[in-house]
Amino acid sequence: MSIQRTISPVDGRVLVERELASGTYIEAALARAVVAQRSWRAVSLADRMSLLRRFVEIMESRSVEIGEELAWQMGRPVRYAPLEIRRGFAERARYMIDAAPEALEDIGITPAPNFTRFIRREPVGVVFTIAPWNYPYLTSVNSIVPALLAGNAVILKHSAQTPFCAERYAEALQDAGLPEGVFQFLNLSHEDVERIITDARIGFVAFTGSVEGGHAIQAAASRRFIAAGLELGGKDPAYVRADADLGHAAGNLVDGAMFNSGQSCCGIERIYVHRDLYDEFVRLAVELTRTYVLDSPLKPETTLGPMVRASAADFVRAQTAEAIAQGAVAHIDSHDFPADQPGSPYLAPQVLTNVNHRMRTMTEETFGPVAPIMPVNSDEEAIALMNDSAYGLTAAIWTSDVDAAIRIGDQIETGTWFMNRCDYLDPALAWTGVKDSGRGCALSVLGFDQLTRPKSFHLRTLTA
Repeated sequence: MSIQRTISPVDGRVLVERELASGTYIEAALARAVVAQRSWRAVSLADRMSLLRRFVEIMESRSVEIGEELAWQMGRPVRYAPLEIRRGFAERARYMIDAAPEALEDIGITPAPNFTRFIRREPVGVVFTIAPWNYPYLTSVNSIVPALLAGNAVILKHSAQTPFCAERYAEALQDAGLPEGVFQFLNLSHEDVERIITDARIGFVAFTGSVEGGHAIQAAASRRFIAAGLELGGKDPAYVRADADLGHAAGNLVDGAMFNSGQSCCGIERIYVHRDLYDEFVRLAVELTRTYVLDSPLKPETTLGPMVRASAADFVRAQTAEAIAQGAVAHIDSHDFPADQPGSPYLAPQVLTNVNHRMRTMTEETFGPVAPIMPVNSDEEAIALMNDSAYGLTAAIWTSDVDAAIRIGDQIETGTWFMNRCDYLDPALAWTGVKDSGRGCALSVLGFDQLTRPKSFHLRTLTA
């Protein structure tokens, strides 16, 4: 018997232990999913929508308890954690529920004498969702709710850091009335994840995680003719143009870099500021960063909790120290944040200047509360630097000129382009990335496409 242990970043104790699924249990889960999906796909879309609306309401009613669990599991302050359910999770789920009739309706073809022709979107069967710890509900809802709406069964493998999240899903879906077997979760080893992906009963894989993990998922899926949606890392840039609202830009960008201790795939990881605004922007960014309160996420006054584990914080410390050794200037004294101790997951936020693209802090994913800021002299220089990355998930511009924002956005290699905001996912828009940020599309009406397959009906009526 293999045991999965979750270590809390709050105090380093073993928070929970769960038994990893055995081969026999995995086989039974796959068999149940196939049988349950055959019945579930026959349920009307209206009834599926109604059930999932109840599910969202149930999750919202439990948001305070879920927020406390998240604080213990991955360190997000309790003052923010409930918002993952009440805002992001509920917003995305309800949008996809409302979008389902349009997204799943038959595609009619121009009528022809004696012929009826249409394209129907059929469910792919069993969807395997592999979810991360950093936004454990926001990432998983992107595939789970639309998959169920489309008539699929779902098997969820959640991060070993956030096992309670999978259990919360199961409880709420059961309480909403979902038939047994349509949704299941499994605690799995890496080897068993690969085994499930290669099983003929899986119709689609939705993965959110690292680039390395994405390569492993793609390699496993390549043994079969199935698709895998891969939402991977980011090194998301922002450009503060000379005509920007400086106070608004500084406030948004500091929050975009520091929220969730910087542990967001679409968080701000590098900032380019027009030289005319650069000095004042740096001053405001440093001033705002110093207002954060680094402490236990269970305290209501805490605005910055621990990183998920000490090794993650040490990675950021090392990357930052390397940049400083190469000439970067650190503007925050970690001694002003007493909770920051070497070898601890509690890490002070940092603002860096005098940075360049020879430093890893500007090219390699940091995934921590660090804001490196670099001056630029023109739009053209900003465009070149923003595109100088292996990633392309989101990018943002602060400007008062909409036409300039569109013109520049057309030249940026990214999945989402923001103007005067960042670090946000609009469920009405396609969530996608380019380069090492992955492939596939979640959310919006397009998000249903990867969870269904087209089936053409070509019907001829014979006349006497």
